[in-house]
Amino acid sequence: MRERSMKQKKQKVIEVSLLLGALLASGCSSLSRSSTAVAAVPTADVCQIGDKQVQTTLYFGLNRPAGPVISDAEWKAFLDGEVTPRFKEGLTVFDAKGQWLGNNGLVARENSKALMLIHGADKERDIEALRTAYKSRFAQESVMRIDAPVCVAF
Repeated sequence: MRERSMKQKKQKVIEVSLLLGALLASGCSSLSRSSTAVAAVPTADVCQIGDKQVQTTLYFGLNRPAGPVISDAEWKAFLDGEVTPRFKEGLTVFDAKGQWLGNNGLVARENSKALMLIHGADKERDIEALRTAYKSRFAQESVMRIDAPVCVAF
């Protein structure tokens, strides 16, 4: 009787394992379909209204690795000396508060400036020059960059 009970348990384990495997396989195929669907979302290749442009948002952290935070005067000097000459057509700056999970497992927080630029493809060098200048001037490890195609109308 005990041997029969063990066989039934083994059979149940096999059945449950097969069921879980089937569920996992169907989930994986669902994931591949959804990622294809995301890739199929139309970009701003054709603008019904306005012109095709690129929106780039740069995030400049205001904490230094050592020393005081980057002051409003220092930010303004960077904006006036580096950003405005490269983007005279216009720009938007707003205050941001970022957070991320640090290597130590703790949530780190930092005040930042977010710079939104709407531009053509010819501004790549200028954008990278801003990132490089900021990292160099304020001893920053990185300046986060996000790009998205947009349609712009005034």
